[in-house]
Amino acid sequence: MLGEKHDLIHELPEHRERIHDLKMSNKHFARQFDKYHEIDHEVIRVEEGIEVTSDEYLDTLKKKRLALKDELFAMLQAGG
Repeated sequence: MLGEKHDLIHELPEHRERIHDLKMSNKHFARQFDKYHEIDHEVIRVEEGIEVTSDEYLDTLKKKRLALKDELFAMLQAGG
């Protein structure tokens, strides 16, 4: 929804410390984390009208963001 925060810390606040640890120790996690936030910021710019795009493209971005969130969440749960 418009105006909702989807950054990983707001989405998974109980994992704040683990997120930080993985960002520092796991290059793949760090890259996926950065991709997640790049996509999240693009979604926000579109939703706020800063960028104009098709609804289909916005839906694609949201699906990519969700897939990355699922992947990151799985990494947070693994061994933790």
